Amino acid sequence: MFLVRCALVFAVASLVAGLSAEESEMQPYTEKIPGFEVEFEMVPIPGGKFVMGSPEAEADRKPEEVQHEVEIAPFWMGRYEVTWPEYWIYASKRDIKDKERAKIDLNGQPESEKLADAVSRPTPPYPDMIIGYGSDCYLTKGLPAFCFTHHAALEYCRWLSAKTQKTYRLPTEAEWEYACRAGGKTVYSWGDDPAKAGEYAWLAENSNGKTQLVGQKKPNAWGLYDMHGNVAEWCMDLHQKDAYTILKEKLCPVILPTTAEYRYVVRGGSWRDKPEQLRSAARFASDPEFSRRDPQLPQSFWWHTDAQNVGFRLVRPLNEQPNLVKFRSPIVPKSNRQEN
Repeated sequence: MFLVRCALVFAVASLVAGLSAEESEMQPYTEKIPGFEVEFEMVPIPGGKFVMGSPEAEADRKPEEVQHEVEIAPFWMGRYEVTWPEYWIYASKRDIKDKERAKIDLNGQPESEKLADAVSRPTPPYPDMIIGYGSDCYLTKGLPAFCFTHHAALEYCRWLSAKTQKTYRLPTEAEWEYACRAGGKTVYSWGDDPAKAGEYAWLAENSNGKTQLVGQKKPNAWGLYDMHGNVAEWCMDLHQKDAYTILKEKLCPVILPTTAEYRYVVRGGSWRDKPEQLRSAARFASDPEFSRRDPQLPQSFWWHTDAQNVGFRLVRPLNEQPNLVKFRSPIVPKSNRQEN
């Protein structure tokens, strides 16, 4: 019933916005990961223009949040943050192991499965990063995945795209803020009052010191849950404080990832943050503190030992922008190449 209501809302929005026939046919849908009883929901986001950043009068804003107009192409976005059951199929190599147990001839695989098998997978996490969540948290339905690197998130998206034969990726920073605001111009998606944060978000004052199951708080106007709080979310972009002034293009701007391990954009705030860090315009960057307890030298390309508050959600573009077509993480460490 909820999906039907969302479809009606999107249809009305399409008529008001004067969308193309192709865009107006976008509908919410549920994707099942091939070979598993694990699925996730995707919500259509109409294209449009919005003012990114925050006004100078907004409390707690940073100078880098320079307001500028951005045009966004239509896309789908995950209704919820990616959960452990989704991510663990990839991270634990469960799909490969299941084929081995079933003694399936890998030479007879569909092309999508061959492509998925070729995607590199994480090495096992070195320390225990799930303290306080229970040993079965990786299989807990609705618990957001966390503690993985930006590179790992990009590779998960590449694996999922191969499995489903659809283009899934991280949202650009501009897409993320556009979807979070959901047509609004206020400090938060619900308005300007931080006192209402507990109705829409898990944050320091109500989270009991850890992330919570997705979808328990109120969604924003476009039906997206936990855009504020719970786990903060990776975006595609490399973080630069002057990003808003150096990006000259108005359509779908993005600063592409490099071989650098740190300073990638994280949005939305998390269960450990205060309301001001959950603002729609607030932007943060990863840094070495995300892996402070990792004793390995070099530290893992796959896991951030101290990022229990960082996860991500998926985007699927209606038509991919040229600079992101078949884009993959530039980091390809030899020691982590998958052997099948």
